[in-house]
Amino acid sequence: METIPTQKKGCGCGSKGGGCCYTSHQKLNTYDWLCDLPETHKETDYVEVQFKNTRKGFFLNATQLPLDKGDIVAVEASPGHDIGEVTLTGRLVLLQMNKNRINPEKYEIRKIYRKAREVDLEKFNEAKAREQETMIKARQIAESLQLNMKIGDVEFQGDGNKAIFYYIADERVDFRQLIKVFAETFRVRIEMKQIGARQEAGRIGGIGPCGRELCCSGWMTNFNSVSTASARYQDISMNPQKLAGQCGKLKCCMNYELDTYVDALKDFPSKEIPLETLDGTYYHFKTDTFKGAMTYSSAPNFAANLVTIDSDRARDVIRMNKKGQKPGSLDESNKTAEKKIDYDNVVGEDSLTRFDTQKKRSGKGNRGQQKANQPLQRPARPKKRPDQQPPANE
Repeated sequence: METIPTQKKGCGCGSKGGGCCYTSHQKLNTYDWLCDLPETHKETDYVEVQFKNTRKGFFLNATQLPLDKGDIVAVEASPGHDIGEVTLTGRLVLLQMNKNRINPEKYEIRKIYRKAREVDLEKFNEAKAREQETMIKARQIAESLQLNMKIGDVEFQGDGNKAIFYYIADERVDFRQLIKVFAETFRVRIEMKQIGARQEAGRIGGIGPCGRELCCSGWMTNFNSVSTASARYQDISMNPQKLAGQCGKLKCCMNYELDTYVDALKDFPSKEIPLETLDGTYYHFKTDTFKGAMTYSSAPNFAANLVTIDSDRARDVIRMNKKGQKPGSLDESNKTAEKKIDYDNVVGEDSLTRFDTQKKRSGKGNRGQQKANQPLQRPARPKKRPDQQPPANE
């Protein structure tokens, strides 16, 4: 298992210091904003436990064990037991169960046996060490059976009696022969789970083009649909290589600021309306939401004679066209407007040599520095005495 930091007893955040924090070492972690209220952790006996990568489950602490966030526990499984990490306790567990639509009256809640012992951890580490080798062997078996599928990950149960094979397939796959071969080869109980490309990326993990951990492996708990309309609203280049994430699907982060862009674009005129001028007809090319500017082209399908104007000017031209009037050009209002200076370098902070010149200081203690700054004078040659004659060769 991953190294778990020292816990603060009575606090569900598992922080090292005196205050609560968001523990970034856990994937899909839920911030416990009630960790400063110990009485909330006794309201329910349900506990959230996380297993390998993104798999989580809710269990019943029937024996009233003193559990805190970060504890390693042995839980009930079918068959045997599994090893997981406590990620949430108290009132927030009920909120998470309600969010995931898990009704304790209709859903079978399994129990927590005990805190993991040394023997349990040894068996778990032995089973975990077999996962990589098992995955490679399973891929070879699936390829030999000519099955159109990809095995993305293998997860062994804590006691090593069961293995979950996560796979990706575009169509239905017949597992009858595959499961027989797996059972004979690995000598464990086999369970097959189909996942999507995004779920696979969340389980494997990685670093995104932004330089941070993938959102699907860090904090996302569900996946919303992403369409190319999100890129069009934000004027993102329609390059498939830039729009796709490591899973091969459209990036989930394209939805993060979409609502803000949609609200901002309400103040812009319609992109479908061409602008009629005496110079010709101009069609919308792109919009700069941050600057409030719109760029128009004289050709409807490609960039030609681009003219950039602000949204107010475009709205005025549309209003004139509705009245049957045509302005001389699109940017004629910008020609007469005074140039606005957004920034003026008044302190010389852009100069690379601003620290080269030394400032003069006043005071007696600075006389030596003043003499040092004076230019060097050539010493006068001594005068010759009358009795000294120059040599004969001069």
